Amino acid sequence: MSEQRVGSQRVAEDEVVRLASELIRIDSTNTGDPDTLVGERAAAEYVAEQLAEVGFETTYVESGARGRGNVVARLAGADSSRGALLVHGHLDVVPADASEWSVHPFSGAVQDGYVWGRGAVDMKDMVAMTLATARRLKRDGVVPPRDIVFAFLADEEAGGLQGAQWLVDHKPELFEGVTEAIGEVGGFSITVKDGVRAYLIETAEKGIAWMRLRVRARAGHGSMVHEDNAVTKLAEAVARLGRHRFPLVMTDSVREFLAGISELTGLEFPEDDLDGTVAKLGNMARMIGATLRDTANPTMLDAGYKANVIPSTAEATVDCRILPGRQEAFERELDAVLGPDVEREWIASLPAVETTFDGRLVDTMSASILAEDPGAKLVPYMLSGGTDAKAFSRLGIRCFGFAPLRLPADLDFSALFHGVDERVPVDALQFGTRVLDRFLRDC
Repeated sequence: MSEQRVGSQRVAEDEVVRLASELIRIDSTNTGDPDTLVGERAAAEYVAEQLAEVGFETTYVESGARGRGNVVARLAGADSSRGALLVHGHLDVVPADASEWSVHPFSGAVQDGYVWGRGAVDMKDMVAMTLATARRLKRDGVVPPRDIVFAFLADEEAGGLQGAQWLVDHKPELFEGVTEAIGEVGGFSITVKDGVRAYLIETAEKGIAWMRLRVRARAGHGSMVHEDNAVTKLAEAVARLGRHRFPLVMTDSVREFLAGISELTGLEFPEDDLDGTVAKLGNMARMIGATLRDTANPTMLDAGYKANVIPSTAEATVDCRILPGRQEAFERELDAVLGPDVEREWIASLPAVETTFDGRLVDTMSASILAEDPGAKLVPYMLSGGTDAKAFSRLGIRCFGFAPLRLPADLDFSALFHGVDERVPVDALQFGTRVLDRFLRDC
């Protein structure tokens, strides 16, 4: 590697730490409530400034809601006939209670080998790595093999309705020619044995559907015998649903993940004891276990308005996560569990997403990781949550999770998402910046 390129790499590795810290210090909390959310404008303006400083032309777009800033920039590639690659990240973060943290969640503190704060792993780390890499490519005059579209987005933490979903509906021209995309919650390492690392590439996401349950019955006085009680009927239905276990379903993504881990560890994953075997995966067991079946978790209850009045209606909210191809079967099972007295309606719904783990882009991911971690293996997996990939898939874009991080073996990475003391290792950020640079130069 030339001395000039080494120097350029060092600049990017220093920059990524500064960028991550400064981004975290910008409070872009998304409460989901228009009356209390902060908005992403300040973070979006910061990103636009960092890009403009090295010569990018940027497009700043606010959705119908003031302050919901989005920034898009395009780096022209050598072959305009090839489909463009989208690199996307969201600027909003979930709320944080400072009293629970070791450091202030919006301090962006750099200490003990970590960058600390809300958004450190979800996902201002990837935003910082993307910015550092984009700035390096522009400074170095790199012309990538294909166009690269960089998108920094609002509102992902509330479904992207004022971010990616809004842009896809109202500004699809910003993504003209894009055929593939990379985003969050993929490309991170887990140590499986003897220092051998597997890097998990997200190729699928469960669908997200929020459901309202409602029971109607006869109102009455709280002092009377009352057998037709909406609260009782709803509570019984919610308890049945909360205890219900949906059937095991082996999707292609999960099957490939288990095969990859089996190859690395020698563990077998028999379907008659899959839950027990997956539990042996340690910190990853929670995330992988949630992709073995559909889930429906009651999260909110609402009934009544006075202690001595039996209300005529009672409602509950349920968070449903549905495997690809399971929507109809899931709804049939719901109806059987809930029974005839319970009305249900979908109040939000984002589809499942799934692609195959193959092709030139996957090969480039692998080569970029292996150049920095030669003993590694890439393994596809399904995310139990959701990302802005759900919006971009509506444009026919093939989406992956690839935000590369080499993590310490003892770090419970999945617990940091939306967790207390969220933090990302400094050397993982620098590793990811090197990998992303290699990847985008050969994408």
